[in-house]
Order: sequence, then structure tokens, then C-alpha cells
Amino acid sequence: MKISIGIVDDHQLFLKSLCMMLQSFNNYDVVIEAANGKDLQEKMTTQKTIPEIMLIDVNMPVMDGIATAAWINQNYPSVKLVALSQNDGDKTIIGMIKAGCCAYLLKDTHPNELEKALNEIYTKGY
Repeated sequence: MKISIGIVDDHQLFLKSLCMMLQSFNNYDVVIEAANGKDLQEKMTTQKTIPEIMLIDVNMPVMDGIATAAWINQNYPSVKLVALSQNDGDKTIIGMIKAGCCAYLLKDTHPNELEKALNEIYTKGY
């Protein structure tokens, strides 16, 4: 059975490209895509499959990554949250971890490393 993934990112080209890449991995299925945290909140109310892992962009309009991660952590505590950003500043990383993320990945991560990291997150929780 495939591991369900959700993606929240305001850059549509990146969002769609990441979705296609994850679908090309053998054991992942993207079940929800959202442009920001508010969009995700609306989609989660009608979502039949709750993602097991949620990839969250840090910098988004309307509702940023920290607020989005905190909301998911409060309302869907079983979802493993992964911050995904270009920003590698300590303050940002700490903010996302405090909001409930179990991992912080940079957007320039190689696809093989991303797949390896997602497998670790799914099996070990971090």
C-alpha cells in the first residue's frame, strides 16, 4: 500500500513538479495539494484520505508554514509534518520544529535524498 502525502506550497510550478516527482516514486501517493494553510484547511474538511506525511512550505501568503504546521499538529496529530524551504536560518528551522515538524528539508535536496528522508520519516517518525 502506498504512503499518502500532502503538499502545501504557494508556488504552483514547484507544487506540481514535486507532486509529479513524488508520484514517480514507487511507494508514494499525493492525496492533497494546497496553495497555503488556509487553502489546506478548506480542503481537509472534505478530504477522505488524511495524508500520513505533509510537506509544508515555510513562506506562504495568507497562512504561513508555522501557522499551518501548528494547525495540522493540533487537528491531525497523527500526520508527520515536514518543513520544506529554501531558508536554512536557525530561527525558521526552530519555529517549524516548535510548530510540530519532525523534519526540515531544503528545496534543493536531491530527489534520491528526498525519497530516503521520506522513508525515514515514515518508518522512524523523524
